[in-house]
Order: sequence, then C-alpha cells, then structure tokens
Amino acid sequence: MSMHIKTGDEPSLTQQFTQFIVDQQFKDLSPEAIHAAKRGVLDWLGCALAASHHPSIEPLIEVLQDNDSSPQSTVLGRSFKLSHLDAPLVNGQMGLLLYFDDTHLGGVVLHASSPTLSALISESERQKSSGQDFLLAYICGFEAGVRVGQSAPNHHAQGWHLTGTLGHFAASVAVGKLLKLEPQQLTYAMGIAGTQASGMQQNRGTSCKSFHAGRAGSNGLLAARLATKGFNSSEEIIDGKRGFSRIYSQQSLPEKMTQGLGLSWEIERNGFKPYACGVVIHPAIDAMIEFHKQSNFDVHQVRKIEVYVNPIVLSITGTVSPVTGLHSKFSIYHSVAVALVEGRAGIEQYTDLKASDPVVTKIRDLITINSDENLGRDQARATIYWDHDQREVAIEHALGTVQHPLSDRELEEKFIDNAKTCLTQSSAKQIIALIWQLDELPSVQPLLDLCQG
Repeated sequence: MSMHIKTGDEPSLTQQFTQFIVDQQFKDLSPEAIHAAKRGVLDWLGCALAASHHPSIEPLIEVLQDNDSSPQSTVLGRSFKLSHLDAPLVNGQMGLLLYFDDTHLGGVVLHASSPTLSALISESERQKSSGQDFLLAYICGFEAGVRVGQSAPNHHAQGWHLTGTLGHFAASVAVGKLLKLEPQQLTYAMGIAGTQASGMQQNRGTSCKSFHAGRAGSNGLLAARLATKGFNSSEEIIDGKRGFSRIYSQQSLPEKMTQGLGLSWEIERNGFKPYACGVVIHPAIDAMIEFHKQSNFDVHQVRKIEVYVNPIVLSITGTVSPVTGLHSKFSIYHSVAVALVEGRAGIEQYTDLKASDPVVTKIRDLITINSDENLGRDQARATIYWDHDQREVAIEHALGTVQHPLSDRELEEKFIDNAKTCLTQSSAKQIIALIWQLDELPSVQPLLDLCQG
C-alpha cells in the first residue's frame, strides 16, 4: 500500500488538487478537452431525454412533487421544474437509467457525466452561467471523479458502484468551480461530498443503480453550496489515514490525485456508447453484429456460441437469465443473443418484452462465456458453430472507445434518435447547433429551454 504522510505545513494531496482546479481558466484548456466536453454534453443530454418519460423515473418525480419541490430548475424532457437540489436527482437518474451514457475506462469504469452535468445544469440556471464557465466546470469535475477513482484502484472490486461514489466528488468540484470557490472552500466541498459518497453494486439492474447518479449530483451540489457558507470538512478527504483512497479500496494510491496534473485532461479519454448496456459487454456485441452482417448468416442454424472476454465482464454482467429489461443490460448472455439475432443493441433491445423473447432466449441457451486475462476490457473473441462449419471474429477495440471512437456525426445521429421521444427533430437540431458553439454562448439557458418537453 502506498502511503503519503503529510508533514508540517505541507498541503495535503487533496489541497494540492483543489488549488490546481481553482487556478484553471478556460484559456488553459486544450482544444481537445473543449471538444470532448461538447461531445459529452451532446451525448448525455440525449441519453437523459431518451429516459425522461421512462416509467422508472415516475416514482421519484411523484415523491418530490408531493414534497412541494420548488419550481426552480429544468427537468429534462418535462414541462415542469423542481428545486435546485431536487432537479439533479431526477436528471441524474435519467442520464444513467438506460445505461447509454458515456463511460471513462482510464483506470476506472465511470459514468462521470450523469452526476456532474445534472448538478451543473441546476447551478448554472441559478448563476446564469456562460457556456465557457459551464464547460470549464464540467471538465474540472470530470477530472476530479476520475482521479479520485484512480487513487482507489480496488474500489470497484469492493462492491461499490463508482458512478455513485466518485460522482459525488465530480459534482462537488464541478459546482465548486462554477461558484468560483476559493481553494479552502473547494477542499471542504470535496470533504462534504466524500462523506456522503455511496452506491452499492448489489443494486445493479434495479431503479437504485441509476438513482445513485442523481443522488451524487444532488449531494455534490449541496456540498459545494454548504462550503460557501463556511461548512467545513477534513482537508485530507482523499489521502488522510481514514481518507477515501484508504477505506474504499484495499490498494491506496492517493498520489494519483496530482500526478501529471495539467499535462492533459481525463475528459479527452472519454468513451461514448453505441449500445444501451454495460460498457464491458460492448466488444462481444461488436462481434455478434459482425456475424449478423454476413450475407448468408442464419441465426436458426446456430448450434453453439463461444465468447472470450476480460474477466471483469463476467463479474459485472454474468447474469444468465435476466427477467427484466433493466436487468438484461447487465447480462452478457442476453446482449450476445439479442445482438446476434437483431444486429443491434439499442434501447429497444433491452425491454422487459425483449428479455423474454423466445428467439433470444433460445440463442441465450447456446452461449458459453469464457474469461481470458490476456484480453483487454475493450477486446473480445467469438466463435459461432453450425453443424458443419464455424466462424471466428476478434474485436481489438470496441466501438465507442478512445481507440475506436464514434464520430461527431454518429453522436449527432444518436442524439436525434434518443431525443425523438420528447422533442421535435427541429428542436433536436437546434440543440446540436448550440452545443457545438457552447463556448460562445453568454448563457446556457437557451440550450436548457430547448431541452424541456
């Protein structure tokens, strides 16, 4: 275990990180980071809009409205508003609900945008923030979430849901940056966020998993606002003896908080999903779609399917027989089967009805999933057997990863498809145009107004 002992007046690693964040200005950002942030906003808004009328979101909205939530902040895809603290709960859950949102794979598996952007939308309306301030805050919050995750490398193996836990730090730093907190205040904001950090993998496949993202967004916003009022916390929330990197992970690497700061931004390594399910399944889906595209392919003649994946895939998505659409998003067996049968793995391939589809379930029974430690998380090999033939496909890098990215045009098409459930195509195209020029907008409000149903 790596140990960093603070001595005398030496600032903690947490303090060094917050000082760096406070010092950043929009002009310091690389063009790559700015463009990656715009891509992140575009993709995440589409994912949230696609889920804005999903039945799973209604109980949360009803409870908040029964509690007389003040109409202050935009609820994406809906015609009403909620309070500044309640809106991130809903928007954050919407963003993660369909498991279609961006995913960072640089040492962590983190959906940073759902908690970060849900918090920023609420606070930016209160602050009447410019597009540049919004993008800078998003990039800084994203950096915080990833780096805290890298400081606790066994965090996921301990059973924590990273978007729930790390999302607290991302949201608090993002909102803190938007509020232009001083270094001491931002350090407190991280500490207030860290003491709330939670989210259990046991709830995978239920309403709670996406609720983690909303809770992180709301709690992160609360943390930053409390810090403006003098509410304090530990100054070593990451690297202290009982700090996050030590109690949330068997291995502790708090030095990751500051290593290479300023050389590049983690958001530049963000990945975007072409498929609406757990990201570690995507290489296997790519393989199945390759099989499906073959001109003489007949799914009814398949006798056996063997798939080799990184060991983490089975640990996260090993459910063999999911019974609900949400649960099927964490089943490599369902994903392989439905992608082979339909040549797609979009929102419509992960419904309750599709989870029990007789053709899909028949193919599911023919699948064997094998672990291979020599395969990366974005790699897979698959072989399909017929009576007198077999074919093999190897995926070197899954579609949507940094090494095999979706183009801007593909992200635009994904957004339009996602937004069609609650917006006109004209509104969707206006949103796309505003996002690409977000750094030129004096206020983000026109963009948010277009995102209301």
